[in-house]
Amino acid sequence: MQKVRFAIFGNIYQARKSALAKRLLHGLETHGAEILIDRPFHEYLTHLLQEDIAYQRLIDGDEFTADYAVSMGGDGTFLHTAARIGCKGIPIIGVNMGRMGFLADISADEIETAIKGICEGKYRVEERSVLQVDFHDEKGYAPIPDGGNYALNEVAVLKRDSSSMISIRVALNGEYLTTYQADGLIVSTPTGSTGYALSVGGPIMAPEAHTLGITPVAPHSLNVRPIVIYDNMEVSMSVESRSHNFLVSIDGRSISCSENTSLSIRRAPHCIRILKRPQSSFFCTLREKLMWGSDVRVETLKD
Repeated sequence: MQKVRFAIFGNIYQARKSALAKRLLHGLETHGAEILIDRPFHEYLTHLLQEDIAYQRLIDGDEFTADYAVSMGGDGTFLHTAARIGCKGIPIIGVNMGRMGFLADISADEIETAIKGICEGKYRVEERSVLQVDFHDEKGYAPIPDGGNYALNEVAVLKRDSSSMISIRVALNGEYLTTYQADGLIVSTPTGSTGYALSVGGPIMAPEAHTLGITPVAPHSLNVRPIVIYDNMEVSMSVESRSHNFLVSIDGRSISCSENTSLSIRRAPHCIRILKRPQSSFFCTLREKLMWGSDVRVETLKD
């Protein structure tokens, strides 16, 4: 019988939580899994933490295959893992070593149960849409230096740290929408609607919704509001700035652009597959993470 192959990616800034990684790897070894570890995470566990880690192969770059991928960290680590997986179609499970954990939703107490469930095929797979952003300058198509033009959460156009507001001209499928005077503009997937976009007043979208959110960051006009569009639409942007440059953040990976660079954002041809427990629910997660229904006034009256 062929071994189940797991590719392990992890946060390298949380030394106090290294015991969780050791528990996960020990559990996979117990179930006879083949273990692949991302080299930076392996070096972190072995060199800095002096942990003895069992594995079959280290992962360098994107030349790897696996049956499952495990992200150990918070949602930021999950986004990094998703970028490494790209269009491979490998299902990802997120072990939460961070705080909020919308994507990485397996707690430390559930590690052993999660491993057993995966090996027994008792997890369901959710397919999440991905954004593709292309850059254009006066010469035509402008490639991204690291090739990372896919986002599971969002693409954000933002002003530079010390500059004034920027003007962002937006068109949908070629039709002019409006020009935003703001600190920035976020185009988010349903998955990303509970991330950066949520913190600036964007709408929450169910993961299965075929939609995109467009949310301004600190707009100059109170009349400007977030908008939800179909995900088969292309969002085109051009930017004007007093500093003649701006930032583009692709799931937190920042790129500096000159104002003669325009962007086109659309749904990517591939998706990211996320492993979920059979009993898990997006709306239950919302209630828990956002503490909906938790009224301290009621608790005080009970006391």
